[in-house]
Amino acid sequence: MQQPKFCATCGSLLEEKMRDGYKRFVCTSDSCDYVFWNNPTPVVAAIVEHDDDNLVFVQSIGWPKHWYALVTGFLEFGELPEEGVKREVKEEVGLEVEEVNFVGMYTFKRMNQLIIAYHVKATGTINLDTTELADYKIVPIEKARPWPAGTGKALKEWLLTRGYDREYVQF
Repeated sequence: MQQPKFCATCGSLLEEKMRDGYKRFVCTSDSCDYVFWNNPTPVVAAIVEHDDDNLVFVQSIGWPKHWYALVTGFLEFGELPEEGVKREVKEEVGLEVEEVNFVGMYTFKRMNQLIIAYHVKATGTINLDTTELADYKIVPIEKARPWPAGTGKALKEWLLTRGYDREYVQF
């Protein structure tokens, strides 16, 4: 995310100063105490298990043809993460989530996101949201391979719970 140049409260210029042990952008106006904290955005991610022992991976529009990842989406205002992951699975691949299990939380510094990952068991027929996704693929759990960034770390940890110690795939 690009750093803001102007105060969101009063419109004055922002300047970099130390606040709470970190360099932060603070308002230059003496009458305003605005600080741009640059908090991470919460994102939910789903390791979607479909038809027993198969995982659903999705490809976002614009990604290279060989890139597939977990179903993800932004947490909505007032929504619990468990609700958000169910909603995202329904919206993006059209499946009904029957079981939700927390996997872990992971930072994705490049996008300034906090990923809240779940393993979900889902049923139904896949109906891809083509406004967001270009493709999907079904991968047997025993053949799934994690990637070294973002949601790949969640997949790696979850695969370990299933007895699969997989090396990261390098792009």
